[in-house]
Amino acid sequence: MSLAQYLQDAWYKQASWLIVLRPLSWLYGLGFRLKRHLYQSGCKSTYTAPVPVMVIGNITVGGSGKTPLLIQLVKYLQQQQIRVGVISRGYGGSGPFPLLVTSEVGAAVAGDEPCLIVQSTGVPMAVGANRQAAIALLLQSTELDLIISDDGLQHWALARQIEWIVLDQNRGLGNEKLLPEGYLREPKSRLENSSVIQHSKTAQSALNMHLAIGQPYLLNQHCDTSPFNCHAFFHVVVGIGFPERFYQTLKQLGVQQFQAHEFADHHDYKIEDVYFDDAEVIITTEKDAVKLKTLLKKYPNFNTPIWVVPVDAVLSADCYALLAQQLQPLGIHIS
Repeated sequence: MSLAQYLQDAWYKQASWLIVLRPLSWLYGLGFRLKRHLYQSGCKSTYTAPVPVMVIGNITVGGSGKTPLLIQLVKYLQQQQIRVGVISRGYGGSGPFPLLVTSEVGAAVAGDEPCLIVQSTGVPMAVGANRQAAIALLLQSTELDLIISDDGLQHWALARQIEWIVLDQNRGLGNEKLLPEGYLREPKSRLENSSVIQHSKTAQSALNMHLAIGQPYLLNQHCDTSPFNCHAFFHVVVGIGFPERFYQTLKQLGVQQFQAHEFADHHDYKIEDVYFDDAEVIITTEKDAVKLKTLLKKYPNFNTPIWVVPVDAVLSADCYALLAQQLQPLGIHIS
């Protein structure tokens, strides 16, 4: 188990030994507040894009459902004839950055989440740690009405007109401590006076979302296999921020027998990671499938079936109403 996985497990269980990391959390908090003050006071400059920017992010480490929500918003805006583009840091990609992401660009170059977003929506997208450079490259390639930033909530150098914070109610805020004692990137006070989208089927807020499970599909379709059988035994290959959510998804599908093989978020898969002693099938997430698909191209004779479980974000009507309300002053009208 890697250090990152060990920490995530401790955060999830709220292990008592995490208190020894409190001095580091104090230092992290001090650095965070100083950086924020420098931008808010004008000591460090922020970049304002020529088109409105909407940031979708979270204040916790690990998965919150942010990417499925972004994908659903992009699809909705495209249906409304809004010219939308997306930027991202491109975490896990090798670049060179800034980089336009197309269907031909692999996850090793652009990162897994950007590739999944483009694969799901066909949206114009650019990635790079320098968000200003990514926006410039994106606008050189196409005309846009709105840019959505995938994450970047703590990227104070980028001015934004709209912010949505996704909060996973299943995980909550843990021990409510900043990194590394807890898994908060920012104090929970950040949620005050913000547009917070609760990720839960039983959310108490009117602004909420949940994930609807789609029909599993076969990644390596050349494999001669029977239809998906939830009663079979599976090897679960998962490298996401909060793997427990995927296990819950599998149980909702009726999958009860499986062995979990957890990897760090954005893990760069090797063929050895998916070779097992038996001939049982593999099941994974769409995010992991983006990287595994590239891996399979290098190993066309790999014959173990890999099933992929798709999910779609279902947003409450109030989320769409809020979006229309926030876009209207920016000159973007949704009918």
